[in-house]
Amino acid sequence: MNPVEPALHGSTASVHSFAVAPGRAGERLDRFLAAETAAAGADLSRTRLKTLIEGGHVSVNGVIVTEASFAVRAGQALAVAVPPAAEPIPAGEAIALDIRFEDEHLLVLDKPAGLVVHPGAGHESGTLVNALIAHCGDSLSGIGGVKRPGIVHRLDKDTSGLMVVAKTDRAHQGLARLFADHGRTLPLLREYLAFVWGAPDRASGLVDAPLGRHPVDREKIAIVAAARGRRAVTHWRLLEQLGPEVAALACRLETGRTHQIRVHMASLGWPLLGDPVYGRGFKTKAGRLPPEAQAALIALGRQALHARALGFEHPVTGAALAFESDPPPDMAELQAALRRSA
Repeated sequence: MNPVEPALHGSTASVHSFAVAPGRAGERLDRFLAAETAAAGADLSRTRLKTLIEGGHVSVNGVIVTEASFAVRAGQALAVAVPPAAEPIPAGEAIALDIRFEDEHLLVLDKPAGLVVHPGAGHESGTLVNALIAHCGDSLSGIGGVKRPGIVHRLDKDTSGLMVVAKTDRAHQGLARLFADHGRTLPLLREYLAFVWGAPDRASGLVDAPLGRHPVDREKIAIVAAARGRRAVTHWRLLEQLGPEVAALACRLETGRTHQIRVHMASLGWPLLGDPVYGRGFKTKAGRLPPEAQAALIALGRQALHARALGFEHPVTGAALAFESDPPPDMAELQAALRRSA
């Protein structure tokens, strides 16, 4: 332990103080503080507390402790100084969002196609994260000590539909556990609408095939040996046969891997319409569509994939939440054109 530095309890920090009861002696410092701060209503995850401990923001009997595994003793006085959340990087940008639900902990939105989720090379601004920072403002409590939205699942740039985003550390931790569980023990529903090339010969099925980086083209995902990939399971059912060339499928994710639906459907011989990566060999099929459907597919200009249903248990309140999203105008027009041509 080190002598207390004046900065520990600086005027800009929020200080939480606790005393160790006899029955709590011997507990790890991070575990003790996680329970106590949760009982006090402070939005601090155990991961965040560990960072604060290691950063010199926790004192025991007036002396800084920097080891999360430190065993507390009865009668000790503990203090946690939480510095204000750092301003977000990148900056917020005023970008319109279709918010379907919002409370102090999280929000659910309907992402349009073309909107990148995270800033990155080639997309330093104009992303969903930029929009969320501007929309949420001071309601972001500081996930990991930074005012930023907690993204626990993503949609590809050119995939539209429903997403849930955390606004607080507590919600972020809960949603992360939920999505890591993949619906095995916790309630989670993620279903997509996909238009695929082909005519399925059965009403439903599943693909259970591990996914990993393509061995040659590192920009692509491929089905790989179990030892080289991660388990991926997609359940599908036929919604509608849109003529001899195209089918509308509902794809429910049991796992959520990068490009999962796109790769799994292509492995069945039914790549998504408009998919520039996994449906390249099917471009000539577009020429066999009636002119109206061809024009609608060209106007779509992306993979025909939409996250249409999202259901989960609120990680803080425990409320059951369920949302549905109609296909966006570009997919709706393609569906209508295919129906008229069928």
